Amino acid sequence: MVMQAGDMDRPSGARAVARCTELGRAPYSEIEGGLFRPYLGPSYRATCDRLAQWMSDAGMTTRMDAAGNLVGRYEGLAPDAPVVLLGSHIDSVRDGGFFDGMLGVVLGIETVAHFARQGKRFPFALEVVGFGDEEGSRFPSGMLTSHAVAGVLETPDPAMSDWAGSATLASALEGFGLDVGQMQAASRRGDPVLAYVEAHIEQGPALEAEGRALGVVSAIAAQHRYRVTLRGMAGHAGTVAMKLRRDALAGAAEIILAAERVGRAGTDGLVATVGSLDVMPGAANVVPGDVVFTIDVRAGTNATRDRAAREILDIARDVAARRGLEMDVALQQDLDATPCDPELTDLMEQAVRDVTHAPATVLVSGAGHDAMIMAHLAPVSMLFIRCAGGISHNPAESVTDADTDAALRAMITFIGLFERHFG
Repeated sequence: MVMQAGDMDRPSGARAVARCTELGRAPYSEIEGGLFRPYLGPSYRATCDRLAQWMSDAGMTTRMDAAGNLVGRYEGLAPDAPVVLLGSHIDSVRDGGFFDGMLGVVLGIETVAHFARQGKRFPFALEVVGFGDEEGSRFPSGMLTSHAVAGVLETPDPAMSDWAGSATLASALEGFGLDVGQMQAASRRGDPVLAYVEAHIEQGPALEAEGRALGVVSAIAAQHRYRVTLRGMAGHAGTVAMKLRRDALAGAAEIILAAERVGRAGTDGLVATVGSLDVMPGAANVVPGDVVFTIDVRAGTNATRDRAAREILDIARDVAARRGLEMDVALQQDLDATPCDPELTDLMEQAVRDVTHAPATVLVSGAGHDAMIMAHLAPVSMLFIRCAGGISHNPAESVTDADTDAALRAMITFIGLFERHFG
């Protein structure tokens, strides 16, 4: 993609794609040749600075809230006007794609920039929020900062260590001039928040399969994520007889296959995934003594998720008992299924229909999003953008300028429809 100088002076899908691409490299990434932007790291600081510049150029005032989220505000017709929040997350997974989360932040900025160029103000303010921690790629607690904004953050543990063991939550916040004891002050509970609207890549293949650029989210799937520890007995690979082994990895393998079977047999969009596995001591000639792995269970309803999770964990306990293994299970993430607001969904469907001249594709999101936490604060709506091959959390993640431009026009149209609805 080659952009002319003039293209960068006006809001467009092409400019949004170019900006996300710019933010996919140093100094906006912690690694060379790929993207890793953890919450409150050096690349996070550089990214917030760049986003704040674009927000300012779009007519917004900017600030960092008490949880480390970046907020840009475009005032309404009155200084005390209620607010519509637009946004997504700034952080990324390790070796992630350029558009997961960031496209929603940048499209929020482009939407405001469009109205600023027109001199258009609304009976509500527009704020763009870049959430600091959605992925949980630095600390073992995903969506930490949207919990803070929604006013549902429990008192955080100052001593919570990052995955690398190099910093605590308290020290990381201190590096940004923030106090872990004040994180809950990021809450917007006392503010008149009318809606939260999040644009996001689909992270799946449905839109591409249907030949649609955009989709409207009706609900976000329920999630449970567990950290499972199996403890057996390490021993010499050549001298411990098979029938005497307490092989933690063999037990984990049996549990992993059981999780797959349960997921395949389910309904309501049920999926079960083991995405992380650590084996100790991790030597070719040693029977594995300890294994730590995750089990991620998602479904369109809480009931389906809960039934599947119980079945998988019951099987895991049976496997551990039969193989002479000790097992510990910790629930790391517990997110209820989140329906998007019906009225906002109708408005977003109309916006997509007006832009694409076709009925909107409506789908359930299997991936978690900050919107499911923000639903505790205000009505939420989500717009999905087609991504090539449905690929995400991967350097191959990509979107087209044309699809992104359609998303921008849908967001602009949605705000116009919302203004009439609000009035």
